[in-house]
Amino acid sequence: MAHTLKIAHTLTADGIQLQFGNRKILSDIYLHCETGRIAGLLGGNGQGKTCLMQIIYGTLKGYSRCVRIDGANVPFAYRHPELLTCLPQFNFIPSSLSLRRVFSDFKVSYDDFEHFFPEIKGAYTSRIGNLSGGQRRLVETYVILCSPSRFTLLDEPFTYLTPLHVEKISAILKTVSLRKGILITDHMYAHVTDICDDLYLLAKGKTHLVKDIGDLQRLGYLAGI
Repeated sequence: MAHTLKIAHTLTADGIQLQFGNRKILSDIYLHCETGRIAGLLGGNGQGKTCLMQIIYGTLKGYSRCVRIDGANVPFAYRHPELLTCLPQFNFIPSSLSLRRVFSDFKVSYDDFEHFFPEIKGAYTSRIGNLSGGQRRLVETYVILCSPSRFTLLDEPFTYLTPLHVEKISAILKTVSLRKGILITDHMYAHVTDICDDLYLLAKGKTHLVKDIGDLQRLGYLAGI
């Protein structure tokens, strides 16, 4: 169900092109996300979902690109965490940092995190590198999602999470989307379709707005998984 805000901020990406050698990765891109809604991005392996996320975030340069927040061009969004944060596929928080430092840096309440995930209780002074792979992914996903930014990009947030943690993070996603816009991609497509308000499919370098499951079948996405 879509949420309603008095003022909706917008994130729009269009005109994006990316080519590696003779291989065209992205050629006809349009994505729109707004505060109060969750936009999902699906696509098969190698279709360029991560590249598109990186271009929007500003850490990968496309041959042509236009990323706008509230109508203003933002070429290097990663320099403005108050506007946009991004969860990459890989671990990005240094292993040596304590959870105390991580939650402080991201301005996120550890008490709230411990309330949702009591099984990690007592790890506040531990280094994030001492957590299991699933726990580390959980912490990184949570702090990026809950950090005070206007928009958040999530690249494979459910990777390494247990089914229970996926369920809890999905619920937190819906709650956080009341105050920010979220763009999420994950190979666990059923979880994406369950929580998103708007859905795009990236196929052969182009984004397609998906209205129902029939569009995914027609565009060949379900046949490839």
